Amino acid sequence: MRKTLRINGSNEIGKTVEKSLDEYFRHLDGEPPHGIYDMVITHVERAMISSVMDRVGGNQTQAADMLGLNRSTLRSKLTKYGIR
Repeated sequence: MRKTLRINGSNEIGKTVEKSLDEYFRHLDGEPPHGIYDMVITHVERAMISSVMDRVGGNQTQAADMLGLNRSTLRSKLTKYGIR
């Protein structure tokens, strides 16, 4: 039996990613998929960091704490994704 990871009592994030991937595969129009892992991780990471930064009003110390990152890593990711 497979154990389902639950975040705040549900697995909505995983379901959303699955739904998005299903849509992505439907729209490939016969083209083979490439680089799916990096594509998903990049999009999810950017959205997560942006959301957390909005939630903390741009406070990098609080955002780093919420994300479980050190501030230097967070700053690097903010630059990478063009998030202010």
